[in-house]
Amino acid sequence: MKFKNIPNSLKPRERLINFGADNLSDEELLSIILKTGTKEKNVKQLSLEILSKFNNITELKKISYQNLIEINGLGIAKATELIAVVELGKRIFQNITIEQMIKCTNSKNIVDYFSYLFKDKKQEEFYVIYLDSKKKYISKKRLFVGSINFTIAHPREIFKEAYLLSASSIICIHNHPSGDATPSKIDNAITEKIRQIGLLHDITLVDHLIIGKEKYYSYFENNKI
Repeated sequence: MKFKNIPNSLKPRERLINFGADNLSDEELLSIILKTGTKEKNVKQLSLEILSKFNNITELKKISYQNLIEINGLGIAKATELIAVVELGKRIFQNITIEQMIKCTNSKNIVDYFSYLFKDKKQEEFYVIYLDSKKKYISKKRLFVGSINFTIAHPREIFKEAYLLSASSIICIHNHPSGDATPSKIDNAITEKIRQIGLLHDITLVDHLIIGKEKYYSYFENNKI
């Protein structure tokens, strides 16, 4: 059946208006984004063909321009529009996830989210997550790269950013490329130094997390803060 012959009450756009987006199927939502099909297949058929490339809808976040352009009926315009919508959705979800996670100050959740920063890194990278007075996420900053030591991870840079962002508390997080999340003597010393300086400036060190290969170490969970 041609799309124009489908009763208006059954068309995705009209169904969204009448019943809300959460009552539409994945195929219907995709049809709205694509807008039109081709001479050979209507927009609903084209949407089903795209979805058939994946085991489930969550895999759509991995789609690439090259994957899409190979599908008959998807030109440059449709392919780029779909990628833009998927990327926008990821960014919206990312920001919501951060806000909910940081308010809970749950070390495991923080690691689950921010571990992507350290994927396949061959050297240590040191990030600081800045929070407001209600422990809500403000920003994150990569402040140091390389082996962590007193020269590189100087607290001055950490607290300078905290003042610029009007942060009330911070979470430090860095990786051990070796895969072993066990804190070193230097990690312990730097953590204690940051904690003490934070007390002087009324900026709380909530946690210091070390990311290993499949494990992490939390100073908070181990009662070291």
